[in-house]
Amino acid sequence: MEIEFLGGAREGGRSAVLVNDELLLDYGLDPATPPQYPIGRVDPEGVVVSHGHLDHAGAVPALVTGDARPPIHWTPSTRELAMTLAEDTLKLHGGTPQCPFTDTHVRRVTQVSETHGYRDSFSVAGHEVTLFNAGHIPGSAHVLVDDGETRLLYTGDFHTDDQRLVAGSRARPEADVVLTESTYATVEHSDRSQLEERFAESVRTTVWEGGTVVVPVFAIGRTQELMMVCGAHDIDCYVDGLGVQVTRQLRRHPDFLRDADALARAKSNARIVSGADGQRRRIADQNTVILTTAGMLTGGPAVTYIGEIYQRPVNKIALTGYQVEGTPGRELVETGSAELDGRMLPVSAQVEQYDFSAHADRSGLRSFLAAYEDAEVLVNHGDDCPGFAERLRADGYEARAPELGERVAV
Repeated sequence: MEIEFLGGAREGGRSAVLVNDELLLDYGLDPATPPQYPIGRVDPEGVVVSHGHLDHAGAVPALVTGDARPPIHWTPSTRELAMTLAEDTLKLHGGTPQCPFTDTHVRRVTQVSETHGYRDSFSVAGHEVTLFNAGHIPGSAHVLVDDGETRLLYTGDFHTDDQRLVAGSRARPEADVVLTESTYATVEHSDRSQLEERFAESVRTTVWEGGTVVVPVFAIGRTQELMMVCGAHDIDCYVDGLGVQVTRQLRRHPDFLRDADALARAKSNARIVSGADGQRRRIADQNTVILTTAGMLTGGPAVTYIGEIYQRPVNKIALTGYQVEGTPGRELVETGSAELDGRMLPVSAQVEQYDFSAHADRSGLRSFLAAYEDAEVLVNHGDDCPGFAERLRADGYEARAPELGERVAV
């Protein structure tokens, strides 16, 4: 088996892995400014997408811009989420050099889409493929690829612990090679129940003191998780942005949720914002909590809300996830200022960061890989892939971290 790394190698975004020149696993983009896409030209016979996040599925429509029409395989939830992401990318970048596809190509994706449940094997591009729950977001999958000689387990993004929205990864299928993500390979997550308590207490305190809390969230996964956290802790909240649409979509696929009824209750507890800027400004003047996209402040209603609340020290911006280098969210954490909507804002509001990550941490990665001590391990999708591979080798694993563009024989 030969594996070529077109994206995600020694970096956190734009995952794209080509197997035996025929089967493409993921085709994402890095949501930095400007967006970055996988390298090189690719013409796969088939595609499998692990989950519906931009950095794994965001560039999929670009695969059908020419004459080729490779079948695209994913779970039903991932398919719907990927289409939503594509439509949102068109709104932000359509018609510019920053977007390599059009709405015509998005429609073509639906024509070649094939959906699968977990553990239902299927054939694509001469390979047998099986998807397993990865515990990251609804519909996320580990991808097991068998070419008849080698069994490759592509982890995608995964979490070994239960979240409110999805159950953690439990499957450990036999594999000769494991291609693992490493986003949090150097980090231990806080106990989730204690994290929720800290978040809830902080939010309540700010509202009690007369402030407004803006909670930037990713549309897919994080919006719904924080809705459920707020609902469980009796915190009234507004929900705005693309996460509103995504919530409706996820509820159409209850089999990929840990507790569909709990998500329904959380939605009932939230107040949905229609999307008018005038309404947003009025909400920003209230002592309330606002869950809003985008999670890294790269756009969306979060920019409007923060533009209204950033000057008052009693207000708070509660970031809930990883902030990629080069994004306004990362800039805000590191400098206390951020360029939002063309304006550099020196933020006087309190800025807090909470690790509501949907990725496995150092312990989770190690517990997962403990099932694969005899397999070859390839490390990607992280800030320190070589370091994690080195630590694995020190513990007896056969491990390495391929470089971007590298072709590896396993």
